[in-house]
Amino acid sequence: MSVNAIATGEGQEAVALLEHARETVNPELRRAVEELPGSMRRVAMYHFGWERADGTPADGRTGKAIRPALVLAAARAVGGDPGRAVPAAVAVELAHNFTLLHDDVVDEDVRRRGRATAWTVFGVPDAIIVGDAVAALALRRLAQHPHPASAAAVVRLTSCLIELCAGQQADCAFEKVAEVSLDECLTMATAKTGALLGCACALGALYAGAGPDEVDAMDAFGREAGLAFQLIDDLIGIWGDPEHTGKPAGADLLARKKSLPVVAALTSGTEAGAELAELYAGPMTGDDVRRAADAVERAGGRDWAQAHAADRMGRAVHQLSRAVPDLAAAGGLLALAEFVTRRTR
Repeated sequence: MSVNAIATGEGQEAVALLEHARETVNPELRRAVEELPGSMRRVAMYHFGWERADGTPADGRTGKAIRPALVLAAARAVGGDPGRAVPAAVAVELAHNFTLLHDDVVDEDVRRRGRATAWTVFGVPDAIIVGDAVAALALRRLAQHPHPASAAAVVRLTSCLIELCAGQQADCAFEKVAEVSLDECLTMATAKTGALLGCACALGALYAGAGPDEVDAMDAFGREAGLAFQLIDDLIGIWGDPEHTGKPAGADLLARKKSLPVVAALTSGTEAGAELAELYAGPMTGDDVRRAADAVERAGGRDWAQAHAADRMGRAVHQLSRAVPDLAAAGGLLALAEFVTRRTR
């Protein structure tokens, strides 16, 4: 998704924050990646969109920068200097890309940001190894920074990485069982997506000198907003435009992923839910994918996901008010949260 495509209304502030985050963080992010040994650096540079597979320069899409923007906005919201939180923003974006490199292998996704995924170009072993190295870079960036919060930040990001792995493992396990409850799916999504957004907000607060209660409240805000983000992302995974998502239409359905709207439909007790269960019981063709998307909608999965995303955003705002009683000071964070939960592609 190009952030410039939604530069209207309330989205304008978020677009400006995302662009500022990319301009501020990307040079440091690239310097971190360039610290990798030659062969690993080449894979990482390709993944981030800075080089083509042959090592020549490229000007590809490097991601939306949502997580780095949250770090900087969180620091500002609690009265700190966002500039001092740039190392934390770099670390969070490195951690995010560690998950992307591994997720593409696990999910066998062949497209990311409009081009071939790293594992399809360089092979599974290189993609996994470079993902590991990128995670290590994230922790090293925090540990090397002479900031009073660096040790606490390393502990928090390390705990987050473990939780992310647990969420990914649960997601994979769901594909092997016939039934998954909504509570199980929500717990998985919180670990897989909410944890890193929560960590991003917490690190921003930490680097701004916030106290433990404010840092925890920021983490809770990010987690709730992250779950709302995942709900919308799951909807896009079913109904998103491939031209903007960089992935085939209905890719999640084709892979028979038990995303949140799908599980809501499967557990709805409706005829459409039963129809979806039958489709998920076997391999699907393109026509089956269209039928599955229709079944999810008729079973109420789409409406449930949209309503639940709005509910989670309400919870997020409540958590944010614990850290920033005057929400006017947290306008940037709220703008970003609104942006990622109102997008349609």
